[in-house]
Parts: sequence; structure tokens; C-alpha cells
Amino acid sequence: MKPSARRARSGRQKILVIEDDPVDAASALTVVNREHPDLILLDLGLPAGDGYLVLERLRKIEALATIPVLIVTGRSDADTRKRVAAMGVAPVLTKPVDTEVLLAAVRAALETKPE
Repeated sequence: MKPSARRARSGRQKILVIEDDPVDAASALTVVNREHPDLILLDLGLPAGDGYLVLERLRKIEALATIPVLIVTGRSDADTRKRVAAMGVAPVLTKPVDTEVLLAAVRAALETKPE
């Protein structure tokens, strides 16, 4: 899936999904900068550049650094969790993600999002 902004049911919040279709860090950041989503769901396994690079670049751009990011990935090893936590992101949701777990994580991230 290409990066795309999706409005929540309320119509007030956007969630950007950066998934594992042919996308690179530059195009993902372009979409984030243009759309200014309220939340990003980020896969780490992007074929044209990894999600760590996207996350690292997001955190370095002041206007984008406060956007909450949830990692949704097929990687479940301890090293992945440690690396993501060191970058200031939690939780890591492992695919396949239970719908209720995903929705709870999204709600929690949106509720704690800085204004």
C-alpha cells in the first residue's frame, strides 16, 4: 500500500499508513509533510528503504517529530523492539495484528498526542 492519509470516522483525525509496497523514505516523508497526519502506522520492512530510516528522519524534522508513530511489522525479535524503543516509539505491533489490539493502540496514541 502506498502512503495514504485516511480520516478517522470522526472526520477530524488522519492516519497515515506507510506499508511494505514499493515506497522509499523520501516519498513517505513527502506525504507526511504534505498531509500532517495525526498518527502514522509504519512498517519497518519497506522494499526501497527501511522503516527505521523513515522514523529517524521524522524525528529530525521539527514540524513532524511530534507525530505519534506505531510500528506494525512482521519482525518480532528483541533487537527490533529495543531499537524501536531507543527511537522513542512503543509499542511494536507484530503482524498479523489483532484488530482490537490495533484499535486500542491507535486510540491510546491519539489520546496522548501532543497538540
